[in-house]
Amino acid sequence: MTQDRPAGAAVCLDVGSTWTKAVLVRSDGTIQGFAEHPTTTGDVLAGVDAAVGAVTAATRIEGETEVLAASSAGGGLRLAVIGTDALTASDAGHHVARTVGSRVVHVHAGPLAAEDVRTVRGCRPGALLLMGGADGDDPSVLLHNAGRLARARIRYPIVLAGNVEARDDAVALLRGTGRTVVVCDNVAPVIGTVVAGPARRAVADVFAGHVLGDRGPAAAPRFRRLVRSTTLDAVARGAAEIARITGSRVLLVDVGCATTDVHAATPDGELHRTVEGDLGLRAAAAGVLTEGQTEGLVDPIEADLLAPAVERMAAEPGYIPRDAGGAAEDRRIAALAAAVAVRRHVASRDGEAVERPGVVVLSGGVFRQRDRDALRSVVSTLRADEVLSTFLAGARVVVDNDVVLAAAGLLAANAREVAAEALLQDHLLG
Repeated sequence: MTQDRPAGAAVCLDVGSTWTKAVLVRSDGTIQGFAEHPTTTGDVLAGVDAAVGAVTAATRIEGETEVLAASSAGGGLRLAVIGTDALTASDAGHHVARTVGSRVVHVHAGPLAAEDVRTVRGCRPGALLLMGGADGDDPSVLLHNAGRLARARIRYPIVLAGNVEARDDAVALLRGTGRTVVVCDNVAPVIGTVVAGPARRAVADVFAGHVLGDRGPAAAPRFRRLVRSTTLDAVARGAAEIARITGSRVLLVDVGCATTDVHAATPDGELHRTVEGDLGLRAAAAGVLTEGQTEGLVDPIEADLLAPAVERMAAEPGYIPRDAGGAAEDRRIAALAAAVAVRRHVASRDGEAVERPGVVVLSGGVFRQRDRDALRSVVSTLRADEVLSTFLAGARVVVDNDVVLAAAGLLAANAREVAAEALLQDHLLG
């Protein structure tokens, strides 16, 4: 049986790195339908059209329905680091990548040879961090590498954060062959010192464009017209709406396949966000296990038990657990990702006193289940964490079972605040 769709209904679309979700919302905030489809890599619009078609198939369309879309189809940003010495390049790269949606997939030190460039390409980075010695050092390695990259078949953005004396010449070499260069202060201006802030902000700017995931030239024009914001921005707006409605500080943890995002929102509109590109349930699952051990959250025995599951998760982005054991492994990795991400979020405030949240929201596909006992295991991991226990004490925990956060953010950002508030009250806060 078909149902009439009232005027003002909207399809709220979230194009993720693995799944494309569509929620059909009435003007009064009532959910009328939900559908999802694997995000298509050849032409992202194929998955978009399939999801929209599925969610509207059981309704009679009277007039044109507005589609409000957000995207994070690009997933986490894969970052290759090129420097003069291995220790500094590796250390700087990991400091720069943290909290801005990227993860280091390759580090090269010294002059690039032709085979080194092929290795870099083989790692499929989304951006390069080009370093080149402390200020005042011999600039020859930096200039050699800039020249080699200028001549190579490399089209991804290059963040140049090297020797200040060689900066202008390196930029001229790269831009002379049409390379996209983002220039910032030296990430290692003094031997033994890493100043990650400027390069981190530059990588964050690159990530902001990358995460939209405009895949394929044929899809680009309509996809660009369709997408209103990144999913990050839509979810952040959803967090802000929850803070306004409840009058409480909100901490929202969104565990995705490729990234884990943390949003802090206050009733007066203050927002702070961190994005971890090495923590996720599929492409970045290995990072969760590694960081969980580094942070002391996972002991060697559990690490060995989880390793086969993590390997499968990373190899199969579309994997869905079919049994209770697989679902439990998913929840455990999600709980660890959330704990590490929140730890980093708190640490990112650079010593600033971070007030405790009144509401904690858990979001992501792994939490879309009705097994309350199973979800308590995730909450207990956060509450029992020795670093987070005091910070999260007394907070109310709610779960985005109905996938409404991005939808509410899209509605609120497009002059549909009444529908957004009703959606959150009925499906998250009620």
